[in-house]
Order: sequence, then structure tokens, then C-alpha cells
Amino acid sequence: MRIIVGADEAGVDYKNQILADLRADARVTEVIDIGVNRTDSAEEFTKPYPYVGLAAGQLIREGKADRALLFCGTGIGVAIAANKVEGIRAATAHDSFSVERSILSNDCQVLTMGQRVVGLELARRLAKEWLGYVFDPSSASAAKVKVLNEYEGC
Repeated sequence: MRIIVGADEAGVDYKNQILADLRADARVTEVIDIGVNRTDSAEEFTKPYPYVGLAAGQLIREGKADRALLFCGTGIGVAIAANKVEGIRAATAHDSFSVERSILSNDCQVLTMGQRVVGLELARRLAKEWLGYVFDPSSASAAKVKVLNEYEGC
């Protein structure tokens, strides 16, 4: 699985920790870090969350990645931004059940979390759980996801 990780300055610490976890996970074939990074210029480091969410969504739409894990202060901003990209479904989740349902019920390609909302160890655990879920196109949820795809013309 090819995973994008990204964050604005409010989520960069969690992004970096989970980036390391993903690189060590055998289920992940490639990790694409879209920033921000503490080594970036001041202008790049303070780039607002919409750029991160939009960039991740676009890379998935273009087939360059399978999923994205994004962070900001709450997780909400990057989710809203990623959802602006046609065909992308992003969800903010801070608990195991919501992470599970983001994939199994909604076939979301993007999971977002807030560094100011959830503890680091929980975020790490949720990211590992998220990697293990696969949407079943024959599930009862498939018809609902199909409605969304048809609406967008995907």
C-alpha cells in the first residue's frame, strides 16, 4: 500500500512519528511525505492546512498513492480540504470504531487526526488499525458508496 503523510505546522510532530511507524510497517510499500517539515523554509513550514489536504487528495486521484494520513490541529481542516478533491472521501477519526467505519462503511481513502485532540500513542494505534482495513465492494455499504461516486461522476 502506498501511503501519503502530511500535516500543517499544528500536526507536524505526529506526522513525523507516524511517518516512522509507517516506514517500519510491512504492509506499506511506499510512504510519500508531502510535508510540512521542520527543515522547511518559514514560508513553507507555515503553509496552511488546505494545501496539504488538497495535495494529498490530488495525488490519490492521480493514482500516485492509495491512501493518505493527514494531521492538523483538529484533523477537521485537512479533511475538509481533501474532500474538495473530486472522488476523494476523507474522515476525521479519533477512536477505533470511527477509524474502522471510515473504511468498511465509507471506503475513505484519507484518514485525518488532530494533534491537539488525540494523544500520540492513540494516534499511532489508530494509524496501525487503519492500515488493516479493506473496503468490501460486496458489502451492504457498497451501494451507499456507489451513490457518492455516481454523484461525482467517478
